[in-house]
Amino acid sequence: MKKLKLTIAMSLFAVAVSGNLSAQDNNTDNHTITISIPEVALVDIEPAATKNITLGFSAPTEAGNAIIPSAANNTLWLNYSSIKSVAHPTRKVTVSLNAVIPGVDIHVTAASPTGSGGGLQGTSAGLLTLSATDQTIISGIGSAYTGNGANNGHNLTYALAAGSGPGAVAIYDNLQATAVGSVTVTYTILDN
Repeated sequence: MKKLKLTIAMSLFAVAVSGNLSAQDNNTDNHTITISIPEVALVDIEPAATKNITLGFSAPTEAGNAIIPSAANNTLWLNYSSIKSVAHPTRKVTVSLNAVIPGVDIHVTAASPTGSGGGLQGTSAGLLTLSATDQTIISGIGSAYTGNGANNGHNLTYALAAGSGPGAVAIYDNLQATAVGSVTVTYTILDN
């Protein structure tokens, strides 16, 4: 009787083990992958090593003429990287000055994006006269990147005006001779 009980127990154990083995594998299987995409909002001016520029005016050589602004400077590039959030489908880049030089208007124009970027790159606002108040220079940025360095992103053109000709806005009477009149231009990328 003991042998019969042992044989029955062993048989049940064998059936249970074989049933469990066949229940583990099927003709399909699956697993999950968790994906994380960070929100990104980065901006910089390139080339970083030479991003400080000098603009100025030349004295006239003939009495009765106004001072002459230096040639426009287009050596700088605005680069950005953006991964938008669900709450804010687009971003913008604003620009402002830390101080205004009396009688001098600083104009900046951002060209259309060029280079190795991708995604929904923004649209330029065209010519702006810089002030201490933030102004939108690039709007409609989605998830995008401009590429890094010079010749990528939006080429920036800076020009001066001193109230001395057609289209000039600055007040010539406010000009004062100065050796150095430095201002800081700040670009900020932010949600709309």
